[in-house]
Amino acid sequence: MMNNTFIDKFMSDEKNLAFLNATMWGPNGIRQAEELASHFTITKDMKILDLGCGMGLSAVYLVQAYGAEVFATDLYADPTENHENFQALGIADKIVSMILDATQPLPFAKSYFDVIFSVGAYNMFGDNEEMLTNLIPYVKKGGYIAVAFPGLKYDFGGNVPQEMQPFWEVPEVARYVRGIEWWRNLFNKADGIEIINLSEQACHDVAWDEYIAILDPKKGEKFTLDAECVDKWTLDMKTAEDGKYFNTIQLIAKVL
Repeated sequence: MMNNTFIDKFMSDEKNLAFLNATMWGPNGIRQAEELASHFTITKDMKILDLGCGMGLSAVYLVQAYGAEVFATDLYADPTENHENFQALGIADKIVSMILDATQPLPFAKSYFDVIFSVGAYNMFGDNEEMLTNLIPYVKKGGYIAVAFPGLKYDFGGNVPQEMQPFWEVPEVARYVRGIEWWRNLFNKADGIEIINLSEQACHDVAWDEYIAILDPKKGEKFTLDAECVDKWTLDMKTAEDGKYFNTIQLIAKVL
């Protein structure tokens, strides 16, 4: 595994660790962002569109590690809350917090961004041929699209393992959690990019362990499957999976 110098230093500070634990919506987004960014060059002069930023962990990394200018966008996170968190960290002047639906035409000029970046969200809106193609025009030639998201070591198709079947009854899970070869076939259909890296993230296990450690099975919003809360549902799913099926998939593509 790569030497995660930023995340290790970040988590060694008690205030930072408290912020991280309070804002994780999934496996440690800063750890995933650091591994994703290690495959290409980011500088302080860059403009980065962070899609599906949740509560802004990937945006925090991009600003604190590189000094880049970041548009932190999400369809569900409260941009005011995110902005206040960025203010508390002293980085609000480098981040624009926005509500944004990535499936709709983006409210930006073409070729405006040096990088489109996404951690933990792309699979929820990018599981179609159009999405990657639609994003490419917003990135400068020579820039990058870099995404990391939950996936499977192989696509289940119609053969869902018995222990995972209760969780695959949820339509969102069956649609959004796919195998790495399924994603490879999808990404290879896009024109105008060169795929620099398409692989499983080495930090998958650690990032998940850090998230699981903060979950409380007695708290959380109710999931659509039944009356169980998100925390317990996630814990049950990870227990059933037992390291056999899940991975984190990353794509880094250079815009030609």
